[in-house]
Amino acid sequence: MLKRINVDASPRLPFFSHAVVAGDFIYVSGTLGMKPGRLELVEGGIRPETVQALKHVEGILAACGAALSDVVRMEIYLANLEDFAEMNAAYAQIVGDAPPARITLGKVGLNFGAAIEVVCTAYKPAG
Repeated sequence: MLKRINVDASPRLPFFSHAVVAGDFIYVSGTLGMKPGRLELVEGGIRPETVQALKHVEGILAACGAALSDVVRMEIYLANLEDFAEMNAAYAQIVGDAPPARITLGKVGLNFGAAIEVVCTAYKPAG
C-alpha cells in the first residue's frame, strides 16, 4: 500500500506529493530551497538554498517517521556545477559525518531559477 505525504511548511505544486511511502522505503520528491510555505526561493544563492532544501527534506522525512540518518541515497541537481564546493560546505553542515550514497549532477535547468534541487530515498522499516 502506498501512502502519499505532504507537509504544509514545504511548498509544492499541486500535481505531486512531497513523498511516497512504499513498504519500508520513502521516496522524497525534488525539493528546492523555498521559503517555508511559499513558492519563493530563499535569498543568497547556493548555500542558503542548500540548507533550506535539506531542512525541507528533514521535515518531509519527519512526517514519514524518518530522519536524514535514514536516507540511503541522495541526488543533488545543480544549475551551475561551479557551485559544487559551496553546496558541499552547506550540505556537510546539515548531513554531518555519516552521509548517504550520493550523486551530484550539474548544468541542470531547475524550476523557479533555483540553484539546487534535492531528491532522496530513505529506508525506514515499518512498525
